[in-house]
Amino acid sequence: MKRCLIVDDSDVVRKVASAILSAMGYEVIEACDGREGYALAVSTSPHAILLDWQIPELGAHEFIAKLRAQTTGTRPYLVYLATEYTPSDIGRALSAGADAFLMKPFDRVMLEDKFHRALIAA
Repeated sequence: MKRCLIVDDSDVVRKVASAILSAMGYEVIEACDGREGYALAVSTSPHAILLDWQIPELGAHEFIAKLRAQTTGTRPYLVYLATEYTPSDIGRALSAGADAFLMKPFDRVMLEDKFHRALIAA
């Protein structure tokens, strides 16, 4: 079973994304801040990560850079989840190693589209 890590400080976002991704066949792991999320990413080797742009404790760009600097383990498909469309922030995230970005609020179709690509790539 594919594993997805959701890193977002919003309980609502985590709950909605978890329900959608679980229905897609993912085993879902959740974290409410960047430090916890990074630790889980390293220890559980998820196939995919949904990462909020503005998370406490370890920012999204630093999270992505640290994760992509890892030379061991798998390279998870990483979707950068943004609230505001800031081309420079999204560009930084993609340059740091995010595979895709998704704007909040999202719906089932939007999330399924992004993660369907991850399932195909795996």
